[in-house]
Amino acid sequence: MHKILIKMILVTGGAGYIGSHVIAALLQHGYKVVNVDNFSRSHPIIHKNLEEYFSTDIPLYQIDLSDDRAFKELMKIKEPIKAVIHLAAYKFVEESYEDPALYYNNNIPILLHLLDYVNQTQIPYFIFSSSCTVYGEPDTIPVNENTPIKEAASPYGHTKQTCEYILKNYATAYDKMKVISLRYFNPIGAHPDIMIGEIPTEKSKGLLPYLWQSVDHSLPELIIYGHDYQTIDGTPLRDYIHVVDLAESHVAALESLFSNKINDKYEVINVGLGKGYTVLELINTFEKVVGQKVPYRFGDRRRGDISAIYTDNEKMKELLGFSPKYNLEDMLVHSWQWYNNYKKNIKPWIIL
Repeated sequence: MHKILIKMILVTGGAGYIGSHVIAALLQHGYKVVNVDNFSRSHPIIHKNLEEYFSTDIPLYQIDLSDDRAFKELMKIKEPIKAVIHLAAYKFVEESYEDPALYYNNNIPILLHLLDYVNQTQIPYFIFSSSCTVYGEPDTIPVNENTPIKEAASPYGHTKQTCEYILKNYATAYDKMKVISLRYFNPIGAHPDIMIGEIPTEKSKGLLPYLWQSVDHSLPELIIYGHDYQTIDGTPLRDYIHVVDLAESHVAALESLFSNKINDKYEVINVGLGKGYTVLELINTFEKVVGQKVPYRFGDRRRGDISAIYTDNEKMKELLGFSPKYNLEDMLVHSWQWYNNYKKNIKPWIIL
């Protein structure tokens, strides 16, 4: 039995990879949810799967938040919103180099339009989907929330830095507003019940979608971009976190706001496993736990890729009372299970 549903949370980008898992976590913890998503980079079947899994109707508003008319559309929302979790944004590093205007004209206006709505309706709590890309190429690892913010390694990372700066100023200026920026590290995996997961598009450049399709021979091989980084095996090192754990961190952040455990008007919190793995370590772990060989070759470095980063996640544990539940093996097993389900049930969508 779920708890009595008492608070209504607006989630932007709720049909996306992370957003859908956030909605699932919110529903599991007894919240009501409104989904704002225009499906420009997500699939309606994810919203449908959530409704079927939880046997509930999830109000859906198909609003283009980057459009100048977004504020008027948001004001049509009838439900009494108690907090906003903002995840709607373009997120591909390589694409942001190819078309920076797309990113600056999308990610920043979306936030501004949403903040106009929040201020007008006096919604007190706002959780923002930020990224470890705000740190740029760190001088030392692990990084914590006091690590200096360096020049972003991509236009995408710069939009996250800019959005954080905007949010800090809004939270400082407006008395009734509290903001938490969750700086994500690298989410992978899928819901253990395999009803939602990542659906790659033609713009996706994530490691796991390429790995899946290399293993099942949809692609000839996985390309590892760079093997001369200053890591133990020359491949990039990252902090991977299960997407379900990442989603649960949003619930923990929300509950810390509702219970007044957050004193500062603006907080930044790193959300990661707290351990780094290289690309080759991830591949070796996948082969061990899934029992499939990954064909790969080395390619040149990509623009925007840094050498190594992982987090010191003590602030997350102490301030939110939250610790990740899943390890890298779980992430890879759930991810592979989702992919095999996705291939069978969502064939109309794009295979890279």
